[in-house]
Amino acid sequence: MHNLILQMPPVVNSPKPYAALYKVDWLAASGTSCALAVFGTALLLRVRPQHVGRICFETARQLSFAFISFVAVLGLAFLMNYSGATATLGLAFASAGKTFPFFSALLGWLGVFLTGSDTSANALFGNLQHITATRLHLKPALMAAANSSGGVMGKMISLQSIAVASAATSMLPAEEPRLFRFTLRHSIALACVIGFVTLLYAYVVPGWAR
Repeated sequence: MHNLILQMPPVVNSPKPYAALYKVDWLAASGTSCALAVFGTALLLRVRPQHVGRICFETARQLSFAFISFVAVLGLAFLMNYSGATATLGLAFASAGKTFPFFSALLGWLGVFLTGSDTSANALFGNLQHITATRLHLKPALMAAANSSGGVMGKMISLQSIAVASAATSMLPAEEPRLFRFTLRHSIALACVIGFVTLLYAYVVPGWAR
């Protein structure tokens, strides 16, 4: 699929091939820092290698279903991206007109829910936010901030976060839907608060947004 799909306006400024690449920066990844901290602590405390290996094995076994969830959601995100479903959802939000600042935050919220990453949501919808803000004579930086802030509120209901929380606390699989339902209302409420704050900055006190 590499460069076989074209991204078209208004998602991008001009038609361009959509690269099908998945890049992992091992040294910059947070997991690498955690692993180095684990092995460094083991050396400092003189923990036997056999004991460290047993702990790592038990941890991997405990998080095995969470790993499967990560891969499945990542695959879903790529599928939605390359099929145009994510861009279609973004354009639906972008057609909100004067109320777009409110939905700008919800767009970031949706992006993090789908991808599990605020960084990915910014990369996914960042250009769309900029183009829409320019067309509506809004500040692109404000829309980018709303996208990122709204995305933070979606982190608590992303499937990856719930999978990690349930695995780390030995929560039963049957309790995961309860955790999702409990956090969903808080997530939506907080995302709406970010949306209203964005409306405030966009129309009431535009001078405050730099």
